[in-house]
Amino acid sequence: TPPGTPTASAPSTASASAPAGAHGAGTSRHASHDPSAPREFVALRDVAPTILQEMRYRTPHNFTGADHVRGYRQGMCIVTRDTADALRTAQRSFLKRGYSLKVYDCYRPQRAVDHFVAWAKDLDDQRMKDEFYPRVEKDRLFEDGYIAEKSGHSRGSTVDLTLVRLPAKPTRPYRPGEPLVPCFAPKDERFPDNSLDMGTGFDCFDTLSHTADPRIKGEQRANRMLLKGTLEKAGFTNLPEEWWHFTLTDETFPETYFDFPVWRRALQHHR
Repeated sequence: TPPGTPTASAPSTASASAPAGAHGAGTSRHASHDPSAPREFVALRDVAPTILQEMRYRTPHNFTGADHVRGYRQGMCIVTRDTADALRTAQRSFLKRGYSLKVYDCYRPQRAVDHFVAWAKDLDDQRMKDEFYPRVEKDRLFEDGYIAEKSGHSRGSTVDLTLVRLPAKPTRPYRPGEPLVPCFAPKDERFPDNSLDMGTGFDCFDTLSHTADPRIKGEQRANRMLLKGTLEKAGFTNLPEEWWHFTLTDETFPETYFDFPVWRRALQHHR
């Protein structure tokens, strides 16, 4: 989901994904001073271990081009327990049909949203434009809703995800500096992803990422509707501007934005 999403109905950005996302450049603090996660938060792997995880903001393959986004100290998915339980329900349905969910982003600390915001204001940094926002000028990312100063991800009940056909094939790592291809190019041309073809890649800042865009047809549309329909039955609501962005309808923390870092230590007090 886009980096910043003020409300579940607002586009998220980088979910950074199409509609609204906010990343920021917060200051990093010594671990001993970092806040811990409330007890309502869990590691998704502890609840639904079969869900695949490709935590993009811990890698350089993200729309900012940074080695990793601030606040992502480990490549792991943290969400509220209610969200994890709902994802486990959806995963059981997909597994019966030969698919698995794969998450790209889950809980996102406010410092990461701040990182996105600072990046969006730096108009000279266009490193990843050719892949993630080839048809959008960077000075319009705020106005067009792709970046925002708050993100629903920071409340812990929003996830960015896709579907993978089992058995899952490995996805090669991104090599910084490699040639970039538009995120809406045909699947066999854009950066390889072991997911089903959804018509665009993750975090594609383009109207083609809108879940019901009429230009998305056939198998691509069917794949989006399979993801959306099954997750809705499990209690999620899709952000219309981003096919990958879903929020638990009955959020555990509907108005609270957290800033604990993404790593196992944030959950250690739960034991």
